[in-house]
Amino acid sequence: MSAFGVKKKEDEFYVLLREFSGKIVVVSETLQNLVNDYTDVEEKAMSLKLLETECDVMTHNILTALNGSFVTPFDREDIYEITKGLDEIVDLMEEVGSRFLIFDVKEMRPPAKAIASLIVQCVKELDILFKHLHEIKKNNIAREQVIEINRIENEGDVIFRTTTYELFSHEKDPIELVKWKHMYEQLEACLDACENVANNIEGVVVKYA
Repeated sequence: MSAFGVKKKEDEFYVLLREFSGKIVVVSETLQNLVNDYTDVEEKAMSLKLLETECDVMTHNILTALNGSFVTPFDREDIYEITKGLDEIVDLMEEVGSRFLIFDVKEMRPPAKAIASLIVQCVKELDILFKHLHEIKKNNIAREQVIEINRIENEGDVIFRTTTYELFSHEKDPIELVKWKHMYEQLEACLDACENVANNIEGVVVKYA
């Protein structure tokens, strides 16, 4: 294969991952819309499910390309872990939407809106990271994005801990307590999943430093 052919094959993975991260921005904004405007919940949860299905196809396409390629821009194992990590972010966001239906949540709570906002921020920072992933050997953009994602996740941890304490301190209805304990955990897990992907990419940056 010519040098041009090798480069073109390497670029394929950057493009596929960049498209995937862009789609995840749409998923996060759809979740935020559900949380901020808590109406037509079933319809919005279905939109999340449809987006999750589209992302499953994107995951499959990346893994298929990985399985059929001898040339990759970085270690195959890293591409696999990053792809599965992106898929996990989407799965968790879709599950949040479905849980609002399953738990028959009647009214949204402010901490859920705050964490959903952080999820959007985190996903958008990831998207910037993926747009510059092909430059990881040239500059510090990837490192800077990882630091920012870690900061946002830490902010989410503070909200989660404070909210959980207040929930157990003041919620008198045991059913509501169980519902919201789970919902806050699911929302916080979305931030953790974003951080995991960022940390995996940081590992790639260290390898090529």
